[in-house]
Amino acid sequence: MPQRSPIPATAAVAERAAAAGFRCGRVAIVGRPNVGKSTLLNRLVGQKVSITSKKAQTTRHRVAGIVTTGDAQFVFVDTPGFQTKHRSRLNERMNRTVTQSLADVDATVLVVEAGRVTEADRAVIRLLPPDARVVAALNKVDRNRDRDALLPQMAELAALRPFAAIVPVSAEKERGLDSLLAEVRALLPEGDAMFGDDEITDRDERFLAAEFIREKIFRLLGEEVPYASSVAVDRFEHEGPVRRIHATIYVDRDNQRAILVGAGGARMKEIASTARADMERLFGGPVFLEVWVRVRHGWADDDAMLTRFGY
Repeated sequence: MPQRSPIPATAAVAERAAAAGFRCGRVAIVGRPNVGKSTLLNRLVGQKVSITSKKAQTTRHRVAGIVTTGDAQFVFVDTPGFQTKHRSRLNERMNRTVTQSLADVDATVLVVEAGRVTEADRAVIRLLPPDARVVAALNKVDRNRDRDALLPQMAELAALRPFAAIVPVSAEKERGLDSLLAEVRALLPEGDAMFGDDEITDRDERFLAAEFIREKIFRLLGEEVPYASSVAVDRFEHEGPVRRIHATIYVDRDNQRAILVGAGGARMKEIASTARADMERLFGGPVFLEVWVRVRHGWADDDAMLTRFGY
């Protein structure tokens, strides 16, 4: 079960940590919006700990996914895509999360879409500290049948900064992930595990519940409403095997509320039922979920509301 904060390593992890050469460290996953950072994290962990959608800027929070092997523990930190186009207090806080994450890690994975290096990619590369130890992951290589076609892009990346390695991967198809882990492991310091070997994230169930609801908004609605909405969990009660969760979706305008609710409440029921299914899958038990929708004008520029939402 995911837990909020680190716990002492289990006996199995402690035994591995005592062995010569065990490595452990924090690894930031960075990149421009919509290159597959969250999908990569989920595939590495083997569980959904970071929400995904085809829309850019789905991830808003710093989320850690923990991968423990026989000789290493990787604490991968998923970060929002660095935003350069739209300005708001929300995007300022998300960009600050990216830069803070880069300062707190032992290594970094830069995710770039295979086949092209964009100006947005170059902007993220310029954010990387000069002394950062970085592995570049060329993601979505399953869309390129000719691997040799990647060579010019790899040369272009190598000219932008000295990477420890450039690894072609497909997060969606789970290709190249072992090679990526091996390259990252080489950059981690030797040390004891920070988490138990059965932990998969540093976030608690309350946070994950809000994120699963927000993911369904991104997946089921058009372009406007997902970016104008946020989710707060008002109550989270654990009664035996049942979790009772009461949440509120906040939107910016009345018409956005109408879109979210849908005719006869149909859209809201779909969002809640699909989110509940994800929660039951991860939490391992039944979930009772109630979701309301409220209008709060200007929430994305309201510091008090942003703090309440955990930004």
